Formats: sequence, C-alpha cells, structure tokens
Amino acid sequence: MLPTVARVLDLDVMRRGLPQVVAGAAALERPVRWVHVSELPDVAGVLRGGELVLSTGIALPEDRDGLARYVRELAEVGVAGLVIEFGRRYFDSLPRALVAAAERHGLPLVALRRELKFVAVTEAVHALVVNAQLEQLRVSEAVHQVFNELATEGAEPAEVVRQVARMAGAPVVLENLAHQVLAHDPAGRGEQELLENWEHRSRGVHPAGRTGYDPRSGWLVTTVGARGQDWGRLVLVDEPVVLPPDVPHPHAMLLERGAATLALNRLVVRDRESLERQTHRTLLSGILTHALTVSEVALRAQALGVPLEGRRLVGVVLRQRQGPLPAALEAQARLRDFTELAATAIRTSRLSALVGALDDEGVGLLVALGSQQDEHASLESFAAALRRLSAEAGRDGSAAEPVIAVGSSVGSVRDARRTLLEATQVADAALHDAPGGRAAYYRLPDVRLRGLLHLLRDDERLQTYVERELGPLLAYDAEHGGQLVQMLRIYLEQGRNKSAAADAAHLSRPSFYDRLHKVERILGVDLDQVESCLSLHVALLALDAVRR
Repeated sequence: MLPTVARVLDLDVMRRGLPQVVAGAAALERPVRWVHVSELPDVAGVLRGGELVLSTGIALPEDRDGLARYVRELAEVGVAGLVIEFGRRYFDSLPRALVAAAERHGLPLVALRRELKFVAVTEAVHALVVNAQLEQLRVSEAVHQVFNELATEGAEPAEVVRQVARMAGAPVVLENLAHQVLAHDPAGRGEQELLENWEHRSRGVHPAGRTGYDPRSGWLVTTVGARGQDWGRLVLVDEPVVLPPDVPHPHAMLLERGAATLALNRLVVRDRESLERQTHRTLLSGILTHALTVSEVALRAQALGVPLEGRRLVGVVLRQRQGPLPAALEAQARLRDFTELAATAIRTSRLSALVGALDDEGVGLLVALGSQQDEHASLESFAAALRRLSAEAGRDGSAAEPVIAVGSSVGSVRDARRTLLEATQVADAALHDAPGGRAAYYRLPDVRLRGLLHLLRDDERLQTYVERELGPLLAYDAEHGGQLVQMLRIYLEQGRNKSAAADAAHLSRPSFYDRLHKVERILGVDLDQVESCLSLHVALLALDAVRR
C-alpha cells in the first residue's frame, strides 16, 4: 500500500515542521504516489494525481477567486494534499479563501509552522513509495504463485473465493449475471450482513470497465468470463477508500487474478454440472446432512434468488427408469443433462426452487411456493414441462420418461429435510411401477405396499423375512446361474396366469411349467395356494426395497 497523507504527516522529518491540518481532514487516508515541490500557481497542469504538493505559497494568487481556482484545479487533477510552509508568504495563518476552497473540495491542506528542508521530505516519502512498490511486486509474485496452483489443481470456485478473501482480508462474493450468489467468503465477518438483500445492493453497483471501483459502496468489481462469454462478477466488499483517478485499487490485481482462475477452471470443467447447479446441490446436501444450520440455508438460498422463509416447501426427487447401464462418464453427462432439464422445467413453470443432483442417479428439488400458488397445479405444471422436455431430448434416445416423486409440504426451512427424505423414499419405491401411470407425479399413498416396504427396508425383521421366503431360491440361482427368481416374479406379476407368464418369459409352456415346479421344490411351497403366492410376492417387493 502507498503511504497515506496521514502517514506522511507522522514521519519524523515532517513532525519537525509542526504540521497542522487546517482543511480536508476527512481525506487524510488518500494515498501519496509522489511528492512535488512547486511555487507555480498553475502547477496542476504538470501533475498526474496522487502527488503531495509542497509550497511556501510565495507565488500564490492574492485574490479570493485566484486562490479558489488554484485549489479547484489541484482537486480536479487528483492531488493527494497541499502543504504550505509558513515564513515566506504566510506567517501565522493561511488565507480564509484558500482554507474554505480546500474544505469545499475535500483537499487536505496542511500548514507547516516551522521551516523544513523540502528535499528531506521528498527523500523520506519517496523511500516509502519505493518500498511500497517493492512490496507490491512481492505480493504480486505470491498472488500469481497461489492462483497458478489453484488453476493447475482445478480448484472449486469456493476455494478460489476463499483465497481471494484471505489475501485481501475482506469479504468476497462470486455472483452470476442475475446477481445471485454462487460462492462467498465473509472473511471472518457476519454472513448475514454480507448477503442480506444482496441482489438489490449488487444491482446498484456497476462501475465502468471490466474491473472497476465504486467509491460510494466501497466495492471492487471485476467481470468473470472467457472467450467473449461473461458469466459472472467477482466482488470485493470493503470500506470505501479515496483513490486518485489513475491509481488502481490495491486489490485490483488480486481480484483479476482470482477471476481469471475462475474463468479458466470453468473452461476446464465445462462438461461438468453448471456452477449454479453445483451451488444448489451444496445447499440441498447441507439440508439433508445437517451440515448447514437453518439460518445458513435460508440466508444462502435467499442470496441465490430462492427465498425459503415464509413459503410452503415441497421436496421433489426425480429419477430416470433404469435402462442399460452407461459408462461412468456417460452417466455423469446424462445426470448433468437431467438436472438442467429439471431446472429448465422449473423456470418454464415459473416456480422457485433449489435444483441439484442428490446422488449418482437422481435429482432433488426443494420447491418454494408462495401463498397464492396452488400446490397441485404448480406441481402438475412442472411435471408436464419436465415430461415435454424429456420427450424432446429423448428423440435421440438420450432420455426416458422420468419418475417424479413428491414429499409432503412443510411450512418452515427447519422441516425441509423431512419433505426431501420422504420424496426420496417415494422415488425409490415408484421406480418399479409401470411407466405411464395415471398421476402426473407420485406421493406416498400412490406407492402403497412398495412405499411401506421401502420405508421398512433397513429393518432387520424385513430382511429376515426376505431371506426366509426367498433365501433358498436366491442361493440356487447364485450357484447354478439360474433365473428361477425371475420366473417366479413373472408368474406373480401376470396374476398367476401360467399361459400369460410363459409368453412374458418367452418360453414354451412346458418349459415354463417345469421351472415353476422346480421353484416349488426348492422353496417347499404350493404355488396354487393364494396365501403362499401372496407371501412370496411381498417378499419379492421387499427384496427390491432392500436392494435399493
């Protein structure tokens, strides 16, 4: 950091002159880029800004207008301050017109009541300036080293933001073009104060250029993007400082380096989920794992543009019906596309929701409904939009009809976990239902016995029941590579109609009947008895739930 006017006045060499601030005391924190000694009344024409002007005042104008013009020109060029030594022109006080003009323009005006060697002042201040420049070079080297490592390691946006905040010692926020918070670090300050009403505050700050400083708010802002495609802003939130026109903010280089790292990593991971979805996923995970408090969830969701407080919250889980298992990379791409489809369907339905991947197979949503929004109509609109988008995407065989499971609505963020867990249970149970059902989405009553068994899947008694009913048949299939469990399933799903079951199994009737007799021998049951078949059917449904 360059020395400030206040720092210069505190130097031993300046204190010998008994300095007295007579105007512009509020601007003493202005940085001093250089010291210029001049007696010229039109000296502003040779200055660039940031200079501390030393003068005896011997050639200053005598009239009020001339003094006011002299101060105005210095202020317009961005001079850091004006120091006038008593003894040559002025002896006990400075002209009132000079003092009034300096106060009006916020220009620090200092009187030296004792004579000084100006050369000693320039040497001392220039030594501070050179040392500051050397320190800036050292800081620049450290910044480049840190962010080169982050870029090489493919660091997540939250880590990049954390490093910028740590090195700047001030809060930093990464937002998208809609002014929604994607990542932030309060740098040890209050998170509530930082994110409160963020979108409204951010929209009011738009400095010129890709990197700009807003002196009114104290925000330093730089655009994030690459290849001509900007996608966000990186914002340093600090106290306002006074900067000369051509002096960059001390943290401008740090912020720009952080933005470049974010843009580079975005290009590297462009085939992964979008940053918005990643941020939503982090919040959903925080709700389910209790990693975030209720107030943290509400605050961060509000900053993302998804207000949760005072809303009815409905958990929704989406899953795709199992087809041939894709390769790992293909599965990731499919889940990413599925998540984006869900987000698009939410926007199409004009709903507000957190949308993100829950695991390797499903997408979770926490829908926030206002008091005037009908729950059933809103969910039906979303389901219709999602199915339409999935059908359009499925023209090339890349998507199938999704399973849409909905939990019970809750009235507070504290209960959001419950509705998400319920939706997850319903989705797992509904996966085995036939596609194209009557309802637009599933709820717990819709999955009936499958839903109950899924809720009980971790109960040892249910697991013991499955082993008792099907254990010998499962062991036989495992030992002989058979499909007797599948034959039993087909038989029961066809309503114990042996002819229809044989056709469904693509076997001749004698072959299918032979397999059923083998099932009866292994299990020691009579498949003509309704109660035996009912018990076995429940065991098969329970087996599905346990395996999920």
